[in-house]
Amino acid sequence: MYSLGDRIAKRFLDVAASACGLVVLSPVLAATGVLVKISSPGPVLFRQQRVGRRKQLFSLFKFRTMRTDTMGLSITADGDRRITPIGRILRKTKLDELPGLLNVLLGHMSLVGPRPEVPDYVDGHYAEAWDRVFEVRPGITDPATIEFRNEEDLLATADDPERMYVEEILPHKVSMQLRYIDEASFARDIRVLFETLFVIVYKLRT
Repeated sequence: MYSLGDRIAKRFLDVAASACGLVVLSPVLAATGVLVKISSPGPVLFRQQRVGRRKQLFSLFKFRTMRTDTMGLSITADGDRRITPIGRILRKTKLDELPGLLNVLLGHMSLVGPRPEVPDYVDGHYAEAWDRVFEVRPGITDPATIEFRNEEDLLATADDPERMYVEEILPHKVSMQLRYIDEASFARDIRVLFETLFVIVYKLRT
């Protein structure tokens, strides 16, 4: 777990980076918002309830990538018909995640930490493990996020994507999150951030 010094440095980085990011990227945020708005009817931002630190629910902000006239699973597989054309680009480039910087600034999340789950996949699943995961602030990225960067492609190969997620992917994610918590340090968080940037750039080039 983090030392006191690590916790202070981590929160300082979260506030400084998210505030600077929101200011510096404001033209990108504005342009993306316009594209989302004109591409399909509905709000620019998508808000979804997630479970955070100490099991507190919060609204995770993303740019909307799906049509609002459809219903479906909380998980998304590649080729999901609910995704708009602009949404596919945003999801590939991870631009849909940029509003999450506001969650970081508000203290709901950290830049690095276990990716927050929707309540449906927390209730009744791996209760003891989740108790440990909820000891720390969730994050935009973590080692499990990097490992499963092609999660939508994996789910697209399944006859039952939700079953694959709950029975195969989620247990592995939780296991990696517990290992991350055991080995957590500010220096490791910095490495995770650089690894995340690398895989995003690499994915865009392939």
